[in-house]
Amino acid sequence: MRGNHFVLVHGACHGAWCWYKLMNQLKVDAEIENRSVHVTALDLGASGIDPKVLEEVPNVDDYVEPLMEFMAKLPEDQRVILVGHSYAGLCISLAMQKFPHKISLAVFLTAYMPNFNSSPALLIQEYFKRTPMESILDSQIKFKEDRPMSVIFGPQYMRTKMYPHSEPQAIELAKMLVRPTRLYMEDFDKENLLSESKFGSVKKVYILCEEDEVMKEEFQRWMIEISDPPLTNEQVILIKGADHMVMLSKPYQLSQIFTKLMITHS
Repeated sequence: MRGNHFVLVHGACHGAWCWYKLMNQLKVDAEIENRSVHVTALDLGASGIDPKVLEEVPNVDDYVEPLMEFMAKLPEDQRVILVGHSYAGLCISLAMQKFPHKISLAVFLTAYMPNFNSSPALLIQEYFKRTPMESILDSQIKFKEDRPMSVIFGPQYMRTKMYPHSEPQAIELAKMLVRPTRLYMEDFDKENLLSESKFGSVKKVYILCEEDEVMKEEFQRWMIEISDPPLTNEQVILIKGADHMVMLSKPYQLSQIFTKLMITHS
């Protein structure tokens, strides 16, 4: 079985809860297409309703353990469409490296998209080089020797940068449910994390969000330009008027794209 099971992985500070609108819309659109669809949204370590606290996930392996356990339990003949939002682009890359044969398509949703020729940590470093500290507003980022170590988003930042096109209920939900996230710079700075034969063998799609005030379009296009293997025009999709939390602000448009990808890769 392949192509009709979406596995959704949240970004920093968020949890499986942020996918609720998209999950409902995907099921509606699948019924319209007379197709079956299965959607799984995961909580990573110390995120969402995961019982662990930040101190209990000191390494990236601890953080992505729920994703890796889920992938390991999938039957060998089953393949999924793996979706990573924002920081989770790095997390799904680790799953692509370990389980390439179980992934029919990897979707980087306004996300960090590393390549196998350089350290994934370089993307985080480049992001902070391009991001003025005053733009993070009331978010709290802890640094160690000029390297970002952890983050928790503030209410003002979420309202004005992350969720500007979302309904007030979504913003209020986020204010209650966000949790701090480590960035695991040391783990992502290790050599040979990703290889051409495994990570590079998985088909990829990148979804750009035009009005993303967190991960600016310029930065997203830079990652696309340096991707290896390179992406074709067909592998890059732009959602106009979309902010960073596109699954909440543009769930219908995103579901339409995902449904087409499901049909293509079924």
